[in-house]
Amino acid sequence: MKTILLMLVASLLLLPTPAPAATRSFTGEIMDSSCAQLGSHAKMMKSMDIKTAKECTLDCVKAGSKFVLFNRATKTIYQLDDQTKPAAFAGEKVRVTGSYDKTTKTIHVLRIVHGA
Repeated sequence: MKTILLMLVASLLLLPTPAPAATRSFTGEIMDSSCAQLGSHAKMMKSMDIKTAKECTLDCVKAGSKFVLFNRATKTIYQLDDQTKPAAFAGEKVRVTGSYDKTTKTIHVLRIVHGA
């Protein structure tokens, strides 16, 4: 019985394991998901009399939107798994380092820094 159990464990250890997702850098603006869908804060800022992208992002997240990374050049919206770190960078151009899940279009955020 022990021999069979040891063989089973050994065979499981030899099975291929999925490679961890590669760490990459992504650039864009930390926005709220609502404004990112529109491609800018302009419509929301005008209708709500909001003055800054930061204020717009924070207000929209407070109202239920999620923080996302929006790359204006490619018009790509990346979901962010961490909804705490982005708050400090709301409305700003940033570089996000993390791994990307293509299936969910989500970045597993490791680090966010100013500047894109």
